[in-house]
Amino acid sequence: MLIQSLDDQISLSVDNPADAQAIASHLRADSAWLEVVAGIDTVVVRFDALAMDAGTAQGRIEESFRDGIPPLPTQDTLLEIPIVYGGEYGPDLGALCEELGITKEEFIALHTGTEYRVDMVGFTPGFVFVGGLDERLHVPRRTEPRQCVAAGSVGIADGRTGLYALASPGGWTLIGRTSYTLFNARSDNPFPIEAGMRIRFTAISADEFEA
Repeated sequence: MLIQSLDDQISLSVDNPADAQAIASHLRADSAWLEVVAGIDTVVVRFDALAMDAGTAQGRIEESFRDGIPPLPTQDTLLEIPIVYGGEYGPDLGALCEELGITKEEFIALHTGTEYRVDMVGFTPGFVFVGGLDERLHVPRRTEPRQCVAAGSVGIADGRTGLYALASPGGWTLIGRTSYTLFNARSDNPFPIEAGMRIRFTAISADEFEA
């Protein structure tokens, strides 16, 4: 874990998303920090520069992990995310399957055939990064991002699955759309999916999606 100090924040570089989430979870239990934000391979800790200097803040963090990084609490709930694959909802899936040399059915079997964990939520509000994509489905981002991707769209890129909670520009290869409510403005927790959650994707038909 590499630690860098700035005027009012500490940046920690870590090896993987699981460590980032474990570190962030542990640090959030300490009221000394104004904010703790976990990324894919970084954790940023903001502190009150009037209350402590950067050296003191860094020392406090180093002391927190003197005995190593504590594991994340076990997630008992497995969240199922229903997806309608291809067609108007996943406009890139047909061409992608041709590129990969597999059928749509084979793609769906690979994508739904494993359990995943949410690496992080962010970039745009509520955008969900899900790690653990099968290596046979690894593709880069599109060279030309779309100007607007519909809310609920599901894409893949760079070894991850991405879920668009809100309509936004985006460069992921779109494979489908989920009927799961990724954003609910009336809820106390408008973005229900959080980093560290266990997820499994399930395939539904277009009729089921519309219903």
